[in-house]
Amino acid sequence: MTTSTESATARRSRTWQRVYARRLIVTDLLVVVLAVYGSQLLWFGLRPVALEQKFQIGIGYNSVSIAITLLWMFVLSAYATRDLKVIGSGTLEYRRVVDSTIRLFGIFAIVAFLLRIDLARGYFLTALPIGVFLLLWTRWAWRQWLRREQARGLHVSRAIVVGERVKSENVTATIRRAQGSGINVVGALTRDGSVDKPFFGGVPVLGKYADILVALEEVQADTVVLTGADEISHLDMRKLGWDLEGKEVTLIVAPGLTGVAGPRIHARPVSGLPLIYVEYPAFTGVKRLSKRAFDLVGAGLIILISSPVLIAVGIAIKTSSPGSILYRQERIGLQGTPFGMLKFRSMIKDADDQLESLLDAQGRSAEPLFKVMNDPRITRVGGFLRRSSLDEFPQLFNVLLGHMSLVGPRPQRQAEVALYDDAAHRRLMMKPGMSGLWQVSGRSNLSWDDAIRLDLYYVENWSMTGDIIILWRTIRAVAMSDGAV
Repeated sequence: MTTSTESATARRSRTWQRVYARRLIVTDLLVVVLAVYGSQLLWFGLRPVALEQKFQIGIGYNSVSIAITLLWMFVLSAYATRDLKVIGSGTLEYRRVVDSTIRLFGIFAIVAFLLRIDLARGYFLTALPIGVFLLLWTRWAWRQWLRREQARGLHVSRAIVVGERVKSENVTATIRRAQGSGINVVGALTRDGSVDKPFFGGVPVLGKYADILVALEEVQADTVVLTGADEISHLDMRKLGWDLEGKEVTLIVAPGLTGVAGPRIHARPVSGLPLIYVEYPAFTGVKRLSKRAFDLVGAGLIILISSPVLIAVGIAIKTSSPGSILYRQERIGLQGTPFGMLKFRSMIKDADDQLESLLDAQGRSAEPLFKVMNDPRITRVGGFLRRSSLDEFPQLFNVLLGHMSLVGPRPQRQAEVALYDDAAHRRLMMKPGMSGLWQVSGRSNLSWDDAIRLDLYYVENWSMTGDIIILWRTIRAVAMSDGAV
């Protein structure tokens, strides 16, 4: 195969990414124009309005709108919101969009203050939120389209993993487990090259490390993922990088760090050697205050909006079966502190007295996250409340009281916490939440190991953007669910 043919697959991979990025440019421009000129039209109508300023330059809001539009598009590019390695990735892409927009408007406000330009506050306060919302919505919509295409096997990178078998199998499993990674592992190269023993999940072993160029041609791969091996020296890696560069094949180095999000990772070159610094999880100061403010505002608004539904649910519970409307159960919260978690009662009176015998009968009493299958204690109204997750709404008052957060690891009983290992105990570093990452990633269908993995990822990589995305995904999950979160 010639050099031009060898790079054909890589070029096809780059083609869809560039087309996707160009589509983002078009929708970004439409959104920015709509936000800026829509705000100008809302506040000033069609008439030309001049700025009040110390220096009589004769600038009007039409000129300001043009400047903001051009600079907004520039900062979206400067902050790499359409970088080929970022587009379609989700949280990182959204965060860059928000950060670049906020910085742009901050700079405009500073310039206006220094030049004593009297800009209408309403003009800015309308354009900013509308623009951010529409930019995030269009990026989300494109991402959903991309996920549907990738589910059909389109617009994905075909990758070969290279390295020690255990490391490569872990990386392969992680990539396959991550929805929307955009990477399809089609083969592996190991030290001994045992082709008769495929990886877990059926990924074939294509040969030894030295067979990489032949393997790329064989499976038409456009990406190489290096997972690490003592036999591959720094000179070998440098030569491999040169060979792959000529074929336009992407080189990815997986350092073996799992459960660490991008903002905690910083690369610093030392004499040409890229060193990776990993920040420890920190949830203090401004981060804690911002999350608490978000909880208070969010819980208050949800209670206000949903109050008619809450009243109707209370009436239905009271009239359908004897017992109280609310059910208070002790759960374990921040740093292992117990608290009373509130729910709408969905079971018969004194249901807790029957729990131990039901779990023993089903052989599930020694399992974390234990649940009674086909629970006979659930009332008719309670079954509906659980399917719709309405039974969880009283926990909004736990959020207001500071026992819980809108988003966080799900609170568990003392008996379940007693089964934790050292890793699982890190869930208690943050307040428990009404919803969490594992609930929106699989709800009640995930295994214990997967639930812990997702909760630990959330605890160690918390961000406000991530909370907003989880809340949005919670709404979608509840709407399409057949069981409680």
